Amino acid sequence: MMLKKVHTDQAPAAVGPYSQAMIAGDFMYVSGQLPMDPAVGKIVEGGIEEQTRQCLKNAMAILEEAGVDYKNVVKTTVFLKDMNEFAAMNGVYAEFFTDHKPARAAVEVARLPLDVKVEIQMFVYVGK
Repeated sequence: MMLKKVHTDQAPAAVGPYSQAMIAGDFMYVSGQLPMDPAVGKIVEGGIEEQTRQCLKNAMAILEEAGVDYKNVVKTTVFLKDMNEFAAMNGVYAEFFTDHKPARAAVEVARLPLDVKVEIQMFVYVGK
């Protein structure tokens, strides 16, 4: 099986030894997306809603680069700094996943990179 790296300038560049996403066979694994605005290279200002929206925008840019969209997402994992912000995150998440609702896990973690409030990763079907 061949592996293919996916990269777009419309999402933040990887800040470590990893790729924005990798395609393996019929599936793409999107690395956890932070709420970083790729145009300025900084975390977006605001609370959980703004941060969730930016994470999802970044992930959607990667999907677009691979030639798919949100309807191809099989599963997401949402990492939250504070589970008390779940409802607010979920409201924004529902703006992106309207008629298609992938499987999801949401977990509270002790700390996230750059002390952000949320990070979102995706598992995506890219087969024909």
